[in-house]
Amino acid sequence: MSVTRLSPVELERLTRLDSCTVANAVESFGVRLRNTGFTNSSVHSIFPDFPPAVGYAATARIRTSAPPMEGHNYYDRTDWWNHILSIPSPRVVALEDVDATPGIGSLVGEIHANILHALGCVAVVTNGAVRDLQAARALRFQMFAGNVSVSHAYAHVFEFGGAVTVGGMKVLPGDLLHGDAHGVLKVPLEIADKVADVSAEIIRKEKQIIALCQSADFTLDKLREAVKDWK
Repeated sequence: MSVTRLSPVELERLTRLDSCTVANAVESFGVRLRNTGFTNSSVHSIFPDFPPAVGYAATARIRTSAPPMEGHNYYDRTDWWNHILSIPSPRVVALEDVDATPGIGSLVGEIHANILHALGCVAVVTNGAVRDLQAARALRFQMFAGNVSVSHAYAHVFEFGGAVTVGGMKVLPGDLLHGDAHGVLKVPLEIADKVADVSAEIIRKEKQIIALCQSADFTLDKLREAVKDWK
């Protein structure tokens, strides 16, 4: 798969930015509507104290609630691991649980967290469930999920490598994702190499506003003057 890739330095700069600042920077380019391109409140960070996770999306669709027609388990689709490795590293796995009630069971727990970590993945983002949180924390493997489930139930991958929707965010293989305590967003690849520089300017302006608000010399006139060029 051919994916536009940032340099290691560019990726590292993104990992030093919180997702809200990155979202502000992306908005400034006007490349998409401001109410798209990020997860809604149905998906949250399991480890909000972790630093930002940045990586290219590998995608899969799962089901967890319905048992198979025969036997007790579904065939394990290990071929989806090849799809993961077709995506440049670092990688973030985007899993769409398509059940009517997502998150009955969890695909990603201790075993899959270790497998995904070994495959160069730094995080998983799913509208479904995760589990084995202590094991994932020990790996420093970030999880963004709709809920936590004690069981894997009948969790299985049935499709991979296509478009998925997670927390209202449509994700394609190779999309660049950025996530932290606030949620996950897509960083459009056409402007990704410019986001860090724009973010630095946004941070500079924000610090000026904050310093003024905390100053003994604060006045509304000074505030209005300071925010003239904000948007």
